[in-house]
Amino acid sequence: MAAKQETVVSNTSGKPPASKDFVINLDVGDPTMYESFWKGMGDQGAITILSSQTISYFSDVTNFCWFLEPEFAREIRRLHKLVGNAVTEDQHLIVGTGSSQLLQAAVYALSPSDTPDQMNVVSVVPYYSSYAPLMDYLRSGLFRWAGDACTFKGDAYIELVCSPSNPDGFLRQAFLKSEGGKTIHDLAYYWPQYTPITSPADHDISIFTISKSIGHAGSRLGWALVKDAAVARKMTKFIELSTIGVSKVSQIRATKILKVVSDSYEHPIPGNPDKLFDFGRRLLVDRWKKLREAVKASGIFSLPEFPSETCKFTGEKAETLPAFAWLKCEKEGIEDCASFLRTHKILTRGGSYFGASPNYTRVSMIDRDETFDLFTERLSSLH
Repeated sequence: MAAKQETVVSNTSGKPPASKDFVINLDVGDPTMYESFWKGMGDQGAITILSSQTISYFSDVTNFCWFLEPEFAREIRRLHKLVGNAVTEDQHLIVGTGSSQLLQAAVYALSPSDTPDQMNVVSVVPYYSSYAPLMDYLRSGLFRWAGDACTFKGDAYIELVCSPSNPDGFLRQAFLKSEGGKTIHDLAYYWPQYTPITSPADHDISIFTISKSIGHAGSRLGWALVKDAAVARKMTKFIELSTIGVSKVSQIRATKILKVVSDSYEHPIPGNPDKLFDFGRRLLVDRWKKLREAVKASGIFSLPEFPSETCKFTGEKAETLPAFAWLKCEKEGIEDCASFLRTHKILTRGGSYFGASPNYTRVSMIDRDETFDLFTERLSSLH
């Protein structure tokens, strides 16, 4: 049974630490590391929205996802084609208020409404900590959380596949195979700053999010690529009933920002290093180096090792650089890594939230420089 998840707020939640003895909050994946990049871009991502521009509920009445802004859809498809991380041809595009809403919409769409039994929703341990509460929060009669896919017995299920995995960073494929089973791929981190892009994803349902791709978590936008039209329509209906569509203002803003990202690669300015995926990878290379040095200096923790593969986006061999570190405490007598770190004013998310051993804890690698540097300094001093 996964632990009950709560959002932890501390001195460094949403802002840099003011002093070295502050509580460091690396529990949530708040992508504030991108803040310095977008500050450096100045007004390139700025927009003006007229007061008359977003009055109507409707964006495109010719599309069954009638609240999807056409320009936003075009920029999403353009970005996927540029990066090569997803097939968009012959796929229906659904926009949602973040990937969490889209996950719920997808599970709703795949759960039969004409049977007395709830559909079982599963994922391989360690699974994303929000999956269990998302599935059980409303106590739906259509579906229920059923835990670890590796121990599940039965033919009717929906498997959630997070790849690269949150929390441990490894690429994953569906574990279960059954004619009565369905699969949803959560690809929030399948972007070249985090992992080599080895092939375009081509699944029945693939879900992405603005927050982890380009760092704009506050815009609350995600999208799904869906092969089956009937499933896409049911997902659209879920979003229509729950929020009557998705913010036009957020979509218009994200359209401009996605355009800036794609333009920087397709129409580069000589001598201009401002490219988002390059920035993210450089920063994460440095951070993972610092974290491994801190772990070595401490001597009581361990980290996963990742293979290097050729990235088709860059054409170069690249290492996996996850957005989270799956940290294990190896010191004898310490059975709960997150609790141990909490005594040293470091907030992380313990392994039990992910269905795993409390010897593990998840650490965000995508906070601001000041917070991350303070974390590695403090971690290296623990023995």
